[in-house]
Amino acid sequence: MDILDYYNWRYATKHFNPKKNIADSDLELIKEAIRLAPSSYGLQLFKVIIIKDEDLKRKLKSASYNQSQISDASHLFVFCNYTKIFEKDIDLYIDTKSKIQKQPINKLQGYGEFLKNNLLKKNTTETSIWTTNQVYIALAHLMTACATLQIDSCPIEGFDVQKYNEILELEERHMNAAVVAPIGYRSETDKSQNDKKVRKSSGILFESI
Repeated sequence: MDILDYYNWRYATKHFNPKKNIADSDLELIKEAIRLAPSSYGLQLFKVIIIKDEDLKRKLKSASYNQSQISDASHLFVFCNYTKIFEKDIDLYIDTKSKIQKQPINKLQGYGEFLKNNLLKKNTTETSIWTTNQVYIALAHLMTACATLQIDSCPIEGFDVQKYNEILELEERHMNAAVVAPIGYRSETDKSQNDKKVRKSSGILFESI
């Protein structure tokens, strides 16, 4: 298939086959696609919690208006944005950049101070909005990677954020459940897979100046 075939193949899966699980090798590819996704300044101020435990998925299903995708999918990816930025987050990035790019850390300290001066002064609301935006970039890469592997996915915002935060004990870690994505394999009974995509035409969607 060419690249557009994958985009046409994927859809927001409504019913997963609970008996079909994703191979570990494919799961690693999906994780790597998320890890390589772009993020502002390269800081990756988010955490992705991957849930396979059936009991935990059932608990989260009850906090997701009982949507079956949460419990029936092979794995549930919970994308969590940071709600607070610490100096250690920036220090980790600078240290990692120094090691990977083989640059003396003293040459990067100025850039580190620039990041701290710009980011640490953000208030809680500004920080949460900014870091949540980064999460959606990573989510897009998950969905694209899944499509190329012909693994189904369904991004979901319809869940009780506070209950997710409580169940996963996120607030004490200065994190927040921003969006979730169950992934797995579609059920043969999912009628949505046969629906034609409804999208605006290129003439309406795009404007050239």
